[in-house]
Formats: sequence, C-alpha cells, structure tokens
Amino acid sequence: MLHRDIETQFGALTVAEENGAIVRLDWGRSGRTDESDVLDATIAQLRAYDEGTLTAFDLPLRVGGSQVQRDVCAAMAAIPFGDTVTYGDIAKQLGIPAQVVGQACGGNPIPVIIPCHRVMGAKGLTGFSGAGGVETKVALLRHEKAGGFLI
Repeated sequence: MLHRDIETQFGALTVAEENGAIVRLDWGRSGRTDESDVLDATIAQLRAYDEGTLTAFDLPLRVGGSQVQRDVCAAMAAIPFGDTVTYGDIAKQLGIPAQVVGQACGGNPIPVIIPCHRVMGAKGLTGFSGAGGVETKVALLRHEKAGGFLI
C-alpha cells in the first residue's frame, strides 16, 4: 500500500492507495511520500477542495467491507457539494434501517472524498468519525457553505 500526507485546514490527512485506487483517508501523518499517479491526482484534488476550487472528486476509489458498506458509501458519494441528507434518506433509498446507514457512515474508509460529513440525523447534526469529531464535520459543512442552520 502506498501513502502520502497532505496538510489541510481540516488537519493533516494521509491517503492510501492500493492497486490503482484510493482505499483509505485518515487524519494524521504517515510520514511517507510514496509516488504514484493516483496519489498525485488525489493530493491535487484535496488541495483544490481545501482551497474551495473543487466541488466534486474524480478519483478511483475502492471501498472494502460488506455490500451494505459499499452501497452506503456509493450513496454518500452521490450527495452533491453543499447539500446534506439524513441517514433516513439513504436508508429509504437503499431499503435498509437508518441505524445500519449510521454504522456504515461511521465506517467510511475514505471520509472527505466520500462525504459522510454531508449526512445528518433526523433532528440535525450528529457525530463524525474524523479527528475533531463534530467540530470537523461543522468545519467541512461550513467550507461547503452547507447547512446555514449551523452558523
């Protein structure tokens, strides 16, 4: 697996590539500077997102885990920049319980790029598995000018 770090306004991030696809994004630094075209593209797109000039990622992604995990990640990836949906919205779309959607969101291996921060509870803001928790989720949503109710 190849890794590369990037500093963003949301903290230090490490992206991981395996066999030509991004498989992980984690908060923190790996200290590695592996080289690949996919990592180059990912770092460039994350920089553009951080600068506010990119609203949609176009990267090869591979989500491991169950079919439900992959389906929920695909549904999250389809949420447009600046929009939010609820766990219930995704649950209805996929025909699964909202609690299962919440668990899959929490297990998202590629946050930010697969925008789990755009998923809310029925009554509003909920947790976030990234470093900084809900504060990071709020920062990502503000960056996208989503959820004026947060400001």
